[in-house]
Amino acid sequence: MADMAVAARKSLEEYLALEYPLNVFADPDGGYVAAFPDLPGCLTQGDTLQELAGMADDARRLWIETAYEHGIDIPLPSYPEEHSGKFNVRVSRSLHRSLVEAAERQDVSLNAYVVSLLARGDAQARVEHRLEALEKQLAAINDRLRFQVTGVPAAPAGVRTLSVIAQGEVVAA
Repeated sequence: MADMAVAARKSLEEYLALEYPLNVFADPDGGYVAAFPDLPGCLTQGDTLQELAGMADDARRLWIETAYEHGIDIPLPSYPEEHSGKFNVRVSRSLHRSLVEAAERQDVSLNAYVVSLLARGDAQARVEHRLEALEKQLAAINDRLRFQVTGVPAAPAGVRTLSVIAQGEVVAA
């Protein structure tokens, strides 16, 4: 007989009231994609951040309702409680003004605009980190493939030859 207690399933309303972490990505072809990492396959896309906010909430709600109706386990949010999603940043007045003007041009709130900049910068930093790792791997492979040709007999007079040097470049001799 198992000693483990079986947890009672929450009500649909309790699941819908939970706040799940949301990842927002700028789509290279335009618009934005929102994904809930704790809810497999729960994602949506929109042309603007304002449009995306409502669509993301609808996608989350529909995912939870559908899973609940089909008796599928609904995972609880995974983010640690110490990350509230809020923090204060002090910026110069000129940067603040510039950010407000840019947000107005894009017809989004200052918060939404700054979030999109942070997400884009974070994504770029991750890509750059991965590229650096790939460059190191390629350099290591390249170092193993380099060779030097020695002891090649001289070509007859008037015949142009090629030589291979240590860096793997082919040059006319």
